[in-house]
Amino acid sequence: MTTQKKSFSISELAAEFGVTTRSIRFYEDQGLMKPERKGQTRIYYSHDKVRLKLILRGKRLGFSLAESRELFDLWDETPSGSERQLNKMLETLSAKQAQLEQQMTDIQMAKQELDNAEMRCRSALKELMQGKETGQGSAHNTADMLTSSKEI
Repeated sequence: MTTQKKSFSISELAAEFGVTTRSIRFYEDQGLMKPERKGQTRIYYSHDKVRLKLILRGKRLGFSLAESRELFDLWDETPSGSERQLNKMLETLSAKQAQLEQQMTDIQMAKQELDNAEMRCRSALKELMQGKETGQGSAHNTADMLTSSKEI
C-alpha cells in the first residue's frame, strides 16, 4: 500500500515540475498560488501541485497568467464548477484557437516568402554563374532580381 505525501517544500515542487523556486514564488506573487506558511517556510499541498500543473499547462497553451488567475478565481467561487466558469473557459479556449490559427497562417505566409526569396536567389546565382562561364555579364541587377516579386 502506497502512501501519498501530504505536504511539499518549494524545492520539491520545483524539482518535480522542472521549474525554479523563483518561478513558483513569482506565481505566488501573482496570486496564483497561496501556500501555507510556518515562519519563513512555505508548505504546499496537493491542491498547490494541481494549480502549478495547471499554470504550466496554461503557459504551454498560450494562456497569460492573468487568464489563468481569472479561471482560478472562478473555480475558487464554485469548487464543483459552474456555468460561468465553463463558459469563460470555452471563450478563452476559442480565443487561443483563433490566435493559433492566425499564427499558423502568418507562418505559412512567411515560409512562402522565404521559399520565393530562396528560389529567386538560386535563379540569380545560376544566371550569374552561367554568365561567368560564358564570359558575359548579367544584365540583371541582383537587387532587382530579388525584389521582382509581386508580393513586395
